[in-house]
Parts: sequence; structure tokens; C-alpha cells
Amino acid sequence: MRLTLRAALITLAAIAATFGLDPFRNYQLATAAGVFAAVAGLTVLVGLTGQLSLGHAVLMAAGGYGYAAAATAVEETAPWPLVLLTGLGGAAAASGVLGLLLGLAAARLRGPYLAGLTLALVIALPSAANVLPLGGEQGRPAPFFPVPEALSALIAVEQWHAWLAIAVSAAAVTPLVALRSGRAGLRMRAVLGDETAARLSGVDPALVKTGAFLASAIPAGLGGAVLAIATQQVAPGGYGLAFSLLLVVAAVIGGLGSIGGAAIGSVLVVALPWLVDTAAEAVPADLGQRLTGNLAVLLFGAVVIAVTLARPGGIASLLTGRTRTGKPIKDRIPSEDAALSTNTER
Repeated sequence: MRLTLRAALITLAAIAATFGLDPFRNYQLATAAGVFAAVAGLTVLVGLTGQLSLGHAVLMAAGGYGYAAAATAVEETAPWPLVLLTGLGGAAAASGVLGLLLGLAAARLRGPYLAGLTLALVIALPSAANVLPLGGEQGRPAPFFPVPEALSALIAVEQWHAWLAIAVSAAAVTPLVALRSGRAGLRMRAVLGDETAARLSGVDPALVKTGAFLASAIPAGLGGAVLAIATQQVAPGGYGLAFSLLLVVAAVIGGLGSIGGAAIGSVLVVALPWLVDTAAEAVPADLGQRLTGNLAVLLFGAVVIAVTLARPGGIASLLTGRTRTGKPIKDRIPSEDAALSTNTER
């Protein structure tokens, strides 16, 4: 009950914040909410089980296509709430099936092999979109949800879409918080710490890894549905390698294993490119053209290096004042520093 109440309060606060934003900022907020759902799943996957996925953008794409297909199928005959719920069900199903298949592979692969598999899926996505009935490079359209008549005099359509995005992301992320703090999260940490010891304790590492991938895939798919709600389009070009790597960057910057850190990282990866483009418009045209698209990548790299060196636990550890062991900084002892250093070298 406390978790549900806290999630409801944070959701209402985020919805209230949309009244202080202009339409473009509300669009950015909706985009950040979709990214947040995917990054939250990724940070739990990497932070609690150590499985590195470089292809979470493919899971978002699967969710986006599943949403578009399911919602479009009932768009003409059902009211908009049912269209939305049907689309979200399609997104969860499509991303869940793909996540389950990846989870079964993850139970047998580790390290660079798993990362290489997920990376290959991202690279193959444009070709798959041309072979499968996904609309090719143009993608597929998604239903447009206008502002309900009762709210049409109060809010704009971008704010309405931000409300929908916040609500869907909250529904996707709240179960992850419960999973992370419950027995499932404890089993994931046990597998991450020592698979042999976990197996001797009655924990099946293969089952835990598969379940973790599935649990991270469904929020990613719902995040893809959120982006489809905001843009009314699903195309393979929006889920390329650069975007997939940005999801990893957001998880690392925010702090692996931290849901709050995932929110911070998501806002950063959405806002920083826009800030760079805005700054590029203020410089001479030739210089601005060279900076656009390149400076953002350089800044992301610099931020990742700086955060990794200064705060291995990410920005979340700075805000909570805790180390990777979970103890306050002032209570840490030298032997723990040595242990952390040894684990990092491993």
C-alpha cells in the first residue's frame, strides 16, 4: 500500500507539473517518460543480475509495433480508452515474447556474448522492418488521441499526451520497484554475487536470469508504446544503435539498480541533445552544423566518464549519500573500499 500510494503521489505531482510547461516541453516530458520506462527495466536487469543488454531499443520497437497493430485493429469500433488499453496489451505481449526469447538465450550466454546478441538485433532491425510486415522504413501509424471534450478547454493535446505517458510509465515502473525490493530482487542479487552459492541455496540462476529479462522487457515495450502515443508513428529509424546505447548511458549515469537514477538519466538523455542543438543555433552556421549531432555524443561520453570516475554508483548515489554497499558514506570503512576495488577489477 505504501508503494502504491507513493507511486500515485509522484504521478499526480508529475501531472501537475505539466501545467507549468509549454507544449514542446510537455512533448519532451512525454518522451522522457517513455525512455524512463525502458531505462528502469534496463537498470534493474544490469544492476541486479549483471546482464548487459545493448539492444533494449529493439524491445521498445517491439512494444511500439505491438501497440500500433493492436490499437489500430480496434480503433474504428471501440472507444478511445479501450483502444489505448488494447494497444498497451499488444505492446506488453510483443515485447514480453521477445524478452522471454532473449532471456532464454541469456541463461546460456554471459558477458560479451549476450551483449553481442542484443547488439546484433539492433543492427538487424532496419532490415527486419523491410522483410516483415512492419511498414518498411516508413513504419506504421499509431492512433491519435485527441483531448477529451471535458478537458479541451483546459489543456492542449501535448499536455494530454504527457498525462497519458506519465500514467503508462508509472504503471510500467511501479512493479519494478516492488520486484527490486522483494524476494525476486534478493534472488537476482544472489545470482549476481555468486551463481554457485545461489544454486546451493536453492536458487536457479537460469530461471532468475530469464525472469529478469522478461521483467525488463515489458516496461521497455510499454515505453515504446508511450513514444508511439506521443508521435503517432512507429518507425525503425527511431530505435537505432545510437538510441539503444543512450539507454545504457542513461542507466549508467543515473546509477545501475536505481529506479530514481533511471528517471534522472532519462531526463538527461532527452534534454541534453536539445540543449546542444539550441546552443548550436547561437554560433556561426558552419560551426553549428559541425557541432549538431557530434557535440551531444561527445558530452555524453564525457559525462559517463566523469560519473564513472567520481561516482561509480551514479547520480543516485550522490543524492542518497550511499555507497554501492548500501551504507552511508560516513559509515564506510577502509576494508569496504578495498572490497569494492577488488570487485571492480574483477
